[in-house]
Amino acid sequence: MRPAALISTAVLTGVVGISVLLAPLPSVGDPSGKFEQERIDRGLAIVRKQHIAVRLRNRSKELRELVGLGSYIVNAQGGCNDCHTSPPYAEGGNPFLGEPKQLNLAGYLAGGQHFGPFTSRNITPHENNLPAGLTFQQFVNVLRTGHDPDNAHPQFGPLLQVMPWPVYQEMSTHDLQAIYEFLRSIPPIEGDPGEEVP
Repeated sequence: MRPAALISTAVLTGVVGISVLLAPLPSVGDPSGKFEQERIDRGLAIVRKQHIAVRLRNRSKELRELVGLGSYIVNAQGGCNDCHTSPPYAEGGNPFLGEPKQLNLAGYLAGGQHFGPFTSRNITPHENNLPAGLTFQQFVNVLRTGHDPDNAHPQFGPLLQVMPWPVYQEMSTHDLQAIYEFLRSIPPIEGDPGEEVP
């Protein structure tokens, strides 16, 4: 029996759930760029909605799109704010308390969240506009290997603890570049990696 016939039979017999299982899936890939553009647009909408200051002026279309995609990954997929902002939400903006979500922009991605003996790092741009003070190659190396360039917790070894780098290491280089460009575009907040933000 062909899938179309199965769908018709399922609908006629009232077994609607089967029709969903056999419905054609969207084509693999995104030759039109529609889904990628949707992620970029959503990332830029998050920036506007949450009032995240990003520098987009005098940037090429390609860089603006990387920043938008990076915003989407950081703010809608990666949950970076939950660990790298302390506290993650502004007063009166905690969605877990039923309040309308508002990120803590005063400490946005500046680290300081405690996880036992570990403290999340400041990943905002440091000197020379480098996120966490890392070049792109260093940033990729940290995400792919978990190697802690600051060796902030030598008693636990050279690998980042708590940070889910074993998951993030599977991300494409393009996605990591988008995250990096987004982090380069946000305001810097003073403080060394791993230090609590005053």
